[in-house]
Amino acid sequence: MKYCFGIDIGGTTVKIGLFSASSEMLARWEIPTRKDNSPDGLLRDVKTALEGCLTERGISRTDVLGVGITAPGPVTEDGILHGTVNIGWGDVALGKEAEKILQLGTVRIGNDARVAALGEYAYGAGKGSKSMLMITLGTGVGGGVIQDGHILTGFHGVAGEIGHMTVDPYETLPCSCGKKGCLEQYASATGMVRVAKKFLADWSGETLLRQCEITAKTLWDCAKAGDCAANEITDFVCHRLGIALANAAYLVDTELFVIGGGVSAAGDFLLEKIERVYRANVFPHSRDKKFTLAKLGNDAGIQGAAALLLKP
Repeated sequence: MKYCFGIDIGGTTVKIGLFSASSEMLARWEIPTRKDNSPDGLLRDVKTALEGCLTERGISRTDVLGVGITAPGPVTEDGILHGTVNIGWGDVALGKEAEKILQLGTVRIGNDARVAALGEYAYGAGKGSKSMLMITLGTGVGGGVIQDGHILTGFHGVAGEIGHMTVDPYETLPCSCGKKGCLEQYASATGMVRVAKKFLADWSGETLLRQCEITAKTLWDCAKAGDCAANEITDFVCHRLGIALANAAYLVDTELFVIGGGVSAAGDFLLEKIERVYRANVFPHSRDKKFTLAKLGNDAGIQGAAALLLKP
């Protein structure tokens, strides 16, 4: 029997999955993310974790096909990672470093959002489709385009980075990337809270939002409960999202859009608001595009990392 590992490097933890060659996830666990100036220490922590798994299960190193790795930053097709905001690395040849340290067969590297999209395409919401664009609404806004089973990477590794599409050229506050007016400033969980607080400063009416701590979850819960202020705020956010997806459709006319990340827990209520704006701002022949929610949750990254090795 042959195996592979899927590794999803996050700002707090590194998620690890052991997979069979038939894509079955056999084990899943996490280790803390070591934040040094280079990836060497973290990769050695991963190596220790992987070797412990092999020993515990009696698996020979020669039966490991390889390791797929996601990283939170732009990654080119040759495995070069161009910096990570949450971990503190600069440009690094992560693929070569991982091969040298792990010594467990083939190593393939990809951006975390793009690889999560591949996971959804191969095993989740996009299974059976030919192409999809996934947008993840979490602490930030990530994205990934999959065409015929392959991640659209782009020359600099930033293809699919929809969170940094400019949706308001008149914004005065900077995004974490240094630009102003990025989609992430409005449609991420933190962006939604910022938008809500700014809106409520000028709202004189009654609202459930003044009775709770404002988070993305409470914002959407209040909107579902019929709160006028919450619905105006979420309509504003979804207007930004719908416009961004309509613009994306002109560049990558994928079969479907997949919405993931923590905010996607708002479910069909969220989808309906985004779809309404999208359909009003796109060519008529593109209005029938399918919208769906992601299915794999926090496992999309490790499943996508395994798919880097297991899917042709």
